[in-house]
Amino acid sequence: MTTKKRIILVLLSVVLLSLGWLGASGISLLVALVPLLILSEHYSASTKDFWRMAAWGALTFILWHAATVWWVWIATPIGPIAAGAFGTFWNLVALMTYHYVSKRAPRALAYTLLVALWLTTESLYNSAEVLTFPWLLLGHGFSNDIWAVQWYEYTGIFGGSLWVLATNLSIFEILRTRTKTARVRAALVALLPMLLSIALYFGYTPSERHARVAVVQPNVACYDEDRARQTTSNTIDDVRALTEEVSEDASFVILPESALSYVEGFGTIDERYLEFYADVFADMQSENMRRAKLITGASTVRFYGSTPATDTARKHPNGTFYDLYNSALLIDSLGAVDDIYHKGKLVIGVEAVPFRELFSLFEVDLGGVSGQLGWGRDYTLFENEGVKIGPSICYEGIYGEYFAGFARHGAELMALISNDGWWGDTPGHRRLFDFARLRAIETRRAIARSANTGISGFISPRGETLGERLEWDERGVLNGELELRDELTIYTRYGDWIARIATYVSILGLMYYVAYRVRRRNHLVD
Repeated sequence: MTTKKRIILVLLSVVLLSLGWLGASGISLLVALVPLLILSEHYSASTKDFWRMAAWGALTFILWHAATVWWVWIATPIGPIAAGAFGTFWNLVALMTYHYVSKRAPRALAYTLLVALWLTTESLYNSAEVLTFPWLLLGHGFSNDIWAVQWYEYTGIFGGSLWVLATNLSIFEILRTRTKTARVRAALVALLPMLLSIALYFGYTPSERHARVAVVQPNVACYDEDRARQTTSNTIDDVRALTEEVSEDASFVILPESALSYVEGFGTIDERYLEFYADVFADMQSENMRRAKLITGASTVRFYGSTPATDTARKHPNGTFYDLYNSALLIDSLGAVDDIYHKGKLVIGVEAVPFRELFSLFEVDLGGVSGQLGWGRDYTLFENEGVKIGPSICYEGIYGEYFAGFARHGAELMALISNDGWWGDTPGHRRLFDFARLRAIETRRAIARSANTGISGFISPRGETLGERLEWDERGVLNGELELRDELTIYTRYGDWIARIATYVSILGLMYYVAYRVRRRNHLVD
């Protein structure tokens, strides 16, 4: 195979991998890895060819990352570089193990290890506390194809990744063997999940219980025109003017992540003195919100005294220790704070800094506080008029198992508050909204999404967008009626069970490969 043909295969794979993250259909993922499998087939078992194949694989995955997460550069240049490096490493672990084993052991074992190791490395990248950026998990690529993945309520996105890998291998087998059996198998693997999804979509029974919710999009600029100052802000009157558009029968009114950081006079709120803010909180709410409770994002601080209570605590110049949090507050009509939720999945490089002493230079302020924030460790549910809502914050919307924890703890619907203005009018804010559609399917919970700017709107338990949306650079309020559900899906109960099984299969597969090579060396197998 010529170098030109190899370049064409790499570029073809990059395009097919990227489409689902660029606003097109993710169905192209079902054949996106076939070009890489063809490349592997044309290389030998030699060490030199191993590294040649690794170079082509690395180029493919780096270009995939560059094409889909370049927008992170707008907020932090180190972001896409780190994401590309770590993501490419994990992708290569699975691909190159497959390449190595396929030259030295039965092909079935190589296929098994490719699937199991890919899912395992996706899981490691997804579940890590700091070095994590699960944006390009293959199952996320179907965020524009909710009609095809309604079965995520059983499997979550790792079911989608499994579908992608199995279909690619099945189609590759057609090219390799050209048999009728391979064609039939590939058709079944590709089409049966779609048919199941369509059946689940039309067989869905809506709940008879509903709650009225309003979402607010203030549209505060994260950067002014010359970027000399990092943020501009609202006033209390600006916020009240928006809440005047809230329906009188609303149970919850939702302001976005860090909303109070963009209201003049607010900065970081000391949790010890929340009652002192009651009058101001009440002033933010209009007369028609007597029944409603306000959910708003805020930057909060908790002081510990002279002894650090957590490993993220900072030392104040006066000698006391404290933690900064990205938080959501529940505020009643009188301005009293009923409850606080602290964000539990933090953005790498912004809110969670790996090797903090080394990387402190790359900290970026996105919403009032920066550097290593405190970790929220509890699923706090907000409640009003008997309705329980989970207050998820921004980045948490791309972690399926974590997000499902709110439903597992009793949430009947979800609030998802975000500030997407840091990345400009790029694919970033659009995919964040679309990923929330997958979270709705996984948990079968309706979602009310409020962004500072980006996309605000309502999502049904089937992942459909309900009614109008507030798009990029739009200011306004939306009122909607959302389903309340309390049953738990299989995925909500058991989380990323496919990834856990894949981890065990990876270990067993690698052990089997070692045993196979030992037996072959001793002439016990052909």
